[in-house]
Amino acid sequence: MLQLLVLSYTATFEIKKTRIAIVDFDKSSSSRELVSLFEGSRFFTIPYYPSQMSEAEQLIDTRKVHQVLVIPEGFCRDMQVNHEVSLQLVTDAVDGSAGALRSAYAQGIIQDYSQEINTTISGRRVSGPIVATWSFWYNPELDYTTFMVPGILVLLVTIIGMFLAGMNVVKEKEMGTIEQINVTPINKIQFITGKLVPFWIIGHLELTLGLVLAWVVFDIPVLGSVGLIYLVASVYLVLVLGLGLIISTLSDTQQQSMFISWFFLVLFILMSGLFTPVEGMPAWAQTLNTVNPISYFIEVIRLVMLKGSGFVDIKSQLVSLSGYAVLVITIAVWRYRKTV
Repeated sequence: MLQLLVLSYTATFEIKKTRIAIVDFDKSSSSRELVSLFEGSRFFTIPYYPSQMSEAEQLIDTRKVHQVLVIPEGFCRDMQVNHEVSLQLVTDAVDGSAGALRSAYAQGIIQDYSQEINTTISGRRVSGPIVATWSFWYNPELDYTTFMVPGILVLLVTIIGMFLAGMNVVKEKEMGTIEQINVTPINKIQFITGKLVPFWIIGHLELTLGLVLAWVVFDIPVLGSVGLIYLVASVYLVLVLGLGLIISTLSDTQQQSMFISWFFLVLFILMSGLFTPVEGMPAWAQTLNTVNPISYFIEVIRLVMLKGSGFVDIKSQLVSLSGYAVLVITIAVWRYRKTV
């Protein structure tokens, strides 16, 4: 519960409250109008209005601000007479991705102001030849938590399932009880079933809790079939638990099992599309991602929860997960050496 609540609010690439300092050398009505657009934006806050460029440089050097916008003297006059003016935007780009995003936000405000000026430069408002309207489907408020919550829920279910299963059999080895189990009359399939079913049930309970939290706390309803989510989750948990069981049979200690599990989880998580789009990865990485189970379930749960997709829409992912699960469980049963 804590992980889902905390991560859903913090794991976001949306940058709000960028601290920007504005050096206004013009101090005209036009420059004040531009400044007011930044003041009214939810993406920016203006804690400083330095009078000199040296002061602004000191602010950005000490990381008191992320950006500096310099409005030159004659800004208003040049717009009215020459219809052309230059602004200087300085961005702290130590973090390249954040710097590019902040720069894009600021340039968007400046471009909107430029278009507004162009339509009123003759003293009257002129309608443009093309008017574009838009709507945002499935996430009309552009709330980043709507996109992140389903993915983080899959991530947490995966971590719990793989770690619990990964430390299960190896714990018997450390305690010395594996030999006692090996001489019992149960066969390998019965033993593995008994080891996996409790964690399979725990995974479903965790998924249920996550869906309830998503609905109650984040106001994210399941637009599609809840039963379809549980159908895919049932197959997915078999796959994840099977992977954990394979790791458990290969390990000699719980610590070794945990390190191996974390090695694969880091790769699966970072390549799953949870934080970065899969389409933006190199071709070889996209090919490698076809064996990443997390990417399949994240895609399915987002489609069903946010878009209301049906069985036909997620059939290919379900088939892939099913084949993957059969292969993994087969390897897990084969790897477990039971002696009578």
